[in-house]
Amino acid sequence: MARLVDVIELMIKQMLEENNGSATISRSELAEKANCVPSQITYVLSTRFSSGNGYIVESRRGGGGQITITRAKLISKREYIKSVIDAVGNDLTQQQAKIYLQNLAGSGAVSAHEATVVMSAVSDRALVHVDSDVRAVVRADIFKNALVALMLDSGN
Repeated sequence: MARLVDVIELMIKQMLEENNGSATISRSELAEKANCVPSQITYVLSTRFSSGNGYIVESRRGGGGQITITRAKLISKREYIKSVIDAVGNDLTQQQAKIYLQNLAGSGAVSAHEATVVMSAVSDRALVHVDSDVRAVVRADIFKNALVALMLDSGN
């Protein structure tokens, strides 16, 4: 069974598809449809629909918490990869890396094979001998360096 965040993400992506890459939603209405609280919608928006994931999210105060989500149209694959590198902080969880790579592959900025290779390099299994207190920092460094190599190799 899919996790609630995955279901909410899918609902939002479906709205974007139906509306040519841009949708205005009400946080409370979407929460009602997903049978959750509005804070869970906020969580999904901040983790799955950030600029590093290729989206622009504009929130309006009042009016029922209207949010406009737009799939960013970037000039090149290289620019998209750079925006992800810029979005990654000093540390990165395995789940965050997976989401970034799914979005990169989904947009065509990297191939599915490249995403799989990068994911295997930053997985918990690959970093099993790295102390857990620095694992997320090491993962972020490896992730960003791998993306830099892919960006430089893309030529776009």
